[in-house]
Amino acid sequence: MTGPEQAQQSGLVPAQAGPPPDGPWAAYLAAARELDAVRRAASTVAGEQAATITTARQELASVRARLAPQRARLVRDFRVPEVDLMPLEGERAAALAAVTGGPAAVLSALRQARATADAADHAFVGPAPAGSGRPWARNLLVYGPFAAAVLFVQIILYLVAPSGSLPTYTLLCGLSMPLLAFGLGWATIGFVWGAENEPGAPPVDRTPVLGIVTCLTPVLLTCMGVGLQQLLG
Repeated sequence: MTGPEQAQQSGLVPAQAGPPPDGPWAAYLAAARELDAVRRAASTVAGEQAATITTARQELASVRARLAPQRARLVRDFRVPEVDLMPLEGERAAALAAVTGGPAAVLSALRQARATADAADHAFVGPAPAGSGRPWARNLLVYGPFAAAVLFVQIILYLVAPSGSLPTYTLLCGLSMPLLAFGLGWATIGFVWGAENEPGAPPVDRTPVLGIVTCLTPVLLTCMGVGLQQLLG
């Protein structure tokens, strides 16, 4: 109920059968109606902008959460340099132009960014590159055959060596052959995958701990076999 109607019901203003004649009162009523319409429109616009800003903040948090693991995987699994992931000047200018239209434009740009992140996730589905994605698995395929060769040679020497010279052969094989196998594996990894690195790229990961453990495993197996034979004999 408007102010004039309340005034008419309370008796402050006499009731009028029709619209008021032109004059100050009519101008006042028209201005009051126009002001109320402007106030309602401004309130609606402010509410819509507040809702848009809240949604945009949620979209921004979602996009950041999606981009962080993608960036980490590009650096870790695909060996993409950090500098290549930084936006260029042209890309920054395009992004700035896309968000200059107010909260609605910002929300639209963020939704487009989330759609791009979704497409990138679908592109990432599948195993990582075998070359540099999992260096421990790649290097194990190199250290493993050398370690197997060490075990094979140790078994042959154990079978053909005289009984009195067994400690000497065991000492020589236990110290020299694992070291030789580790050195050959280290050199092979650097020769095969080290040449693929571009200038400025990080050096190839040779996983030395994995190589040492793998190359020493034949020695441990041989010692266990000899000890078991001595116990049973």
